[in-house]
Amino acid sequence: MANQLVQFKEILRSQPSQQRKVDKQTRNLLLYLFTSTRGGFTRLRIVMHLLEHPYNTHQLAQELEIDYKAVQHHMNVLEKNNLVSKIGEKYGAIFHLSNFLEINIHTLEEAIDKLDRKLNHKKIYL
Repeated sequence: MANQLVQFKEILRSQPSQQRKVDKQTRNLLLYLFTSTRGGFTRLRIVMHLLEHPYNTHQLAQELEIDYKAVQHHMNVLEKNNLVSKIGEKYGAIFHLSNFLEINIHTLEEAIDKLDRKLNHKKIYL
């Protein structure tokens, strides 16, 4: 997982950037969705795949090698929070990144750092 997080950061850095200040609500939303919930890492993997090109749910499930229903759930969460847009209906619906996320994509770098710290943190019980 740590290697994937480093790769994700490199992908984000290679994206053309629009240097603008991100508002606090957007930052908090992205940090919550990608670091404070159990499916954050999976959502991050989905977003990184959607950076390359649009996919439907079945294609994402195959690419990520996870259950179709799990991908469907994460896509619903991302769509409700305006991070992905859907073209079409039902099974053949194609998902791509929303304009909102494309504008704020570099805020994900902070989420990746936080997720990396969280995943590599060892709990010590006394």
